[in-house]
Amino acid sequence: MSSPELPLASHRTPHQERVESSHGGPAGARPHVHPVLLAAIAALIVGYALLCHYSDSTPGKRGLGAALSIGPIVLIGAVLLWRWTRPLIAIAVTVAAGAFIARYWDVFKENFEWADLVQQCGAYALVGVSFGRTLLSGRVPLCTRLAAELHGSLAPVEVAYTRRATLVWTGFYFSLAAAIPIVFFSAPLRVWSFFVNFATFGLMGLMCVADYAIRRHVLPRRPSEGLRAMIQRILIG
Repeated sequence: MSSPELPLASHRTPHQERVESSHGGPAGARPHVHPVLLAAIAALIVGYALLCHYSDSTPGKRGLGAALSIGPIVLIGAVLLWRWTRPLIAIAVTVAAGAFIARYWDVFKENFEWADLVQQCGAYALVGVSFGRTLLSGRVPLCTRLAAELHGSLAPVEVAYTRRATLVWTGFYFSLAAAIPIVFFSAPLRVWSFFVNFATFGLMGLMCVADYAIRRHVLPRRPSEGLRAMIQRILIG
């Protein structure tokens, strides 16, 4: 008769326990997202980038460019208003913003490149802040939290690696935010448009591949680790 297996002693650090407690324990259920939804999100991102580059590089498409540059900002602002304020206030502010845009549409149309610049710089800077603020004392680094959501409890080497990965991604996004205005003022609009709409995604893809390769080499193998899981994490968190 074989003897019953004894539980192993726990060697989790306080930081690991904080990571696990923030995700409901060491089991960490992995979220499932249908491949069709992932494909739809990817298609939406690619389609938006193609339209932006088309409007930036084609004469006579300034109206489309203005709509593409202002539209996401207005949409996000409206959603936040509906979530954070009363409906009547949200409706009033949305209507006022719409009237303001309609009144000065010609101005927006003739200067949509500047709205694009602010949108692109602001987006990457905000992502950098989102990563960087989780490195502050008492917080769980963002990459650590994502890994815990995907795999459950993490080994000490994984906690250390994901903290360094969060630092690297923070620097990467701030570097993009700094590079975008440099390219804007030093290159033609078509070149800048290609950089922000395609090259930035290529650079993010290279970063993800490098991160995946390093993790496969230096960290314990996980049975659920895979390219699809990485893409899912990139697209929806």
